[in-house]
Amino acid sequence: MPIITKVSSQKRPGRFNIFLDGKYSFSAAEQTVAEFVLLKGQELSEEQIVAIKQFDADAKATNIAANYLSYEPRTVFEVLQYLNKHGIDNESAQAAVSQMTEMGFLDDAKYAQLLVRQNLRMGTDGPLSISNKLKQKGIDPEIIDNTLAEIADDKWLDAGKRVLKSMKSKVGKLSQRELERKMTTKLLNHGFSGALASAIMGQMDFAQNEEDQIAALKKQGIKAYKRFRRLPESQRQNKIRNYLFTHGFASNEIDAFLAGEIIPLDELAEY
Repeated sequence: MPIITKVSSQKRPGRFNIFLDGKYSFSAAEQTVAEFVLLKGQELSEEQIVAIKQFDADAKATNIAANYLSYEPRTVFEVLQYLNKHGIDNESAQAAVSQMTEMGFLDDAKYAQLLVRQNLRMGTDGPLSISNKLKQKGIDPEIIDNTLAEIADDKWLDAGKRVLKSMKSKVGKLSQRELERKMTTKLLNHGFSGALASAIMGQMDFAQNEEDQIAALKKQGIKAYKRFRRLPESQRQNKIRNYLFTHGFASNEIDAFLAGEIIPLDELAEY
């Protein structure tokens, strides 16, 4: 059997070169050298050499994984990806994940619960967005479903309100109908269901009074006039009517604008 003829330290701290029968054979971490008591004069079988190399590879993977997890919680999928990028073979990567899981440093279910709790406390994601984020991090769909099922609908209201906070500035600039439409769209885009969006909207005090609605009609009417001012009058009137209608104004409001009741028609040219 091969005999260890030399154990020398590398320039890299904690790593050693192992020489068998006078020739370099492999390198090992200090942990591996201590585990197998690799000393000069020791005989090693081929099976022992394979075991030593595997132990060293597993230890390296575990150390990399532990360091990666020291910064913030990760999922199993993220750790495996990280180890792969660092050239760790699949067997050692799986061994590292198993060890981190046994030690309690890796737990996809707890990760999912943490992400949901953080979002409910200060985030702006609805259930669908949270679900997609967790899927992208490789968490099992069953874990995701079980985690979200534990959250009552009313727990999502504050997150939805945070989504709509910026919409307050739109009061008096958009029609009530368009404001509500944009609010609903924004909630849907953030992963809230239609039912949750309706519940959240019911919690918001964004109802416009008559003065706000008139201000919005004036603002949008002027914008429409400037866009179509070069068209013949009859065509311009139709274009403005269609524009205001698509922006959520009622027929009587549009008629009032076109009749000059909101802003005198002769003043429109000044804008």
